[in-house]
Amino acid sequence: MDPVLLTSLLTLGLLGLFFGGGLAFASKKFAVKKDPRLAELTDLLPGANCGGCGYPGCSAFAEGVLRGDAPITACGPGGAETAEKIARMLGVELGDVTPMVAVVQCQGGKSRAIDRYEYEGVKSCQIAHRTGGGHKACQYGCLGFGDCERSCNFGAITMSEDGLPVVDEEKCTACGACVRACPRGIMRLIPVTQQVYVGCVSQDKGKSVKNVCKIGCIGCTLCAKVTPSGAIVMNGNLPEIDPSGTDLVVAVHKCPTSSLVDRVKVRSKVSIDTKCDGCTDCVKACPVKGAIEGEQGKRHKIVWDKCIGCGVCISACPPNAIHAVGALGYDSDERRSKAEQPNAKAKAKAK
Repeated sequence: MDPVLLTSLLTLGLLGLFFGGGLAFASKKFAVKKDPRLAELTDLLPGANCGGCGYPGCSAFAEGVLRGDAPITACGPGGAETAEKIARMLGVELGDVTPMVAVVQCQGGKSRAIDRYEYEGVKSCQIAHRTGGGHKACQYGCLGFGDCERSCNFGAITMSEDGLPVVDEEKCTACGACVRACPRGIMRLIPVTQQVYVGCVSQDKGKSVKNVCKIGCIGCTLCAKVTPSGAIVMNGNLPEIDPSGTDLVVAVHKCPTSSLVDRVKVRSKVSIDTKCDGCTDCVKACPVKGAIEGEQGKRHKIVWDKCIGCGVCISACPPNAIHAVGALGYDSDERRSKAEQPNAKAKAKAK
């Protein structure tokens, strides 16, 4: 054999052996050890890989939890049940877990909001938004092309005939995909226990809003004025609602443009029993004219068609003669129960 060829082969062989050995040593020396709990934790997750937790997938979220970077309550699709399982597995105490739900902060559909021009481009909100700000005369309004609907992996959003998203709260997992997909910022996650939210994101005021939309918030501040608890405050030209607020019904009914959305579909009414002494304090306190009738000194009665179920008269009645008929509630009592008793459920399972 040619000495030169033999030398070349031996050299290549030795180099291969040297570098191979070096790589084997490096793979052992610098190996990233995976937490043996990773596979088990990943199996606890729903596998939606929706990214709502802020990580690119369920496996990445599981790694973040084990590193201590991600909160165990961040999985929207899994909700409180998954958070409880993770807490039990890791042996940690679960804090408050309030389920969230997506809402649409725009009511200006085709019938209520006007267009600047007829859009003939790609039916995508993102593209339309970048094409001169979209066709809507309201620069904040929903463009109606369904990017949110397509982004939802759970079938929780459908587009109405009026060109607005409709959220099925029973299917919504609060993954946040719709929030990220909307270029206008009208999709938002709120606590499932929050009864009222603002159905508008326009920063304009008064006439500017009325010129482009029949139902947009005009920044009149009336809602804040009729909410004595301070659960509504103005942030610029838009109301900001405290999610824990319970005296928001009056604001919903007083809003001149119906910009506040009440998620409670059926509210309780009130009735007046025989303890009523006709003091008229309830009439004076009632925010709805004509909702309570009666002469002074005689038993009053509620006009149910006008009663909005705000409960103001209950606390205003000295003899405690006014009582709620029925109960305030959400569409789903089960969702409400889960939202209000997460800790009790977690502790019971942990025992």
